[in-house]
Amino acid sequence: MTDAMYIQLLDLACGAFLLTGVLVLWRRDLSAIVWLFALQGVALTALIVVLGVRQDDLELILIGLGVGALRAGLLPYLMRRALVAGGEGRETQPLVNVATSLLVAAVLAMLAYAVSQPLVRLSPTPATQAVPIALTVLLIGFFVLVTRRRALSQLVGFLLMDNAITATAFLTTSGVPLVVELGISLDILLAVLVLQVLTTRMRAAFGGTDLDELRELHD
Repeated sequence: MTDAMYIQLLDLACGAFLLTGVLVLWRRDLSAIVWLFALQGVALTALIVVLGVRQDDLELILIGLGVGALRAGLLPYLMRRALVAGGEGRETQPLVNVATSLLVAAVLAMLAYAVSQPLVRLSPTPATQAVPIALTVLLIGFFVLVTRRRALSQLVGFLLMDNAITATAFLTTSGVPLVVELGISLDILLAVLVLQVLTTRMRAAFGGTDLDELRELHD
């Protein structure tokens, strides 16, 4: 792989990774949000595979494919099942509206760029120069987590943060050990399985999965 092709493919994967995160803020339809998370998993897979091909590292390529199978395949499938079980189709009343959310995303991107500059200057490679993108998605995921009201939306925010942490690890260290990635992936899978059970029971007991409404019932 030539240097020019490597940079182009890396930029394309990172651009798709960031775009899917921003689009999660734009969409309120929960099904569309799950599809965007799946597409981000594809972008993350492409990012890791490009790094693996560049380094001629078969293990890194296989890890990337495993990440894709989990985050672009299995997790979205489980979340779609949870969505059907919960019976909730839209994020009706987020704490921050769409226009403001997109403005906040722009501010978060600038913040991520400023914070990551010392790290980029330590090793100004094409991979480390993409770290601000991963940090932006991390901040967007946290923003989704604290401003959305549906349980599934908040889970997607958490998973966006996990995707961003994974991307940062691969961009800065050229990968993580297989055992570490496997352990993290199993933890995430367990969290989604627990959510599927909880949304079903919440829907049956309270008629919805709006966490603010459940807090009001507690009060």
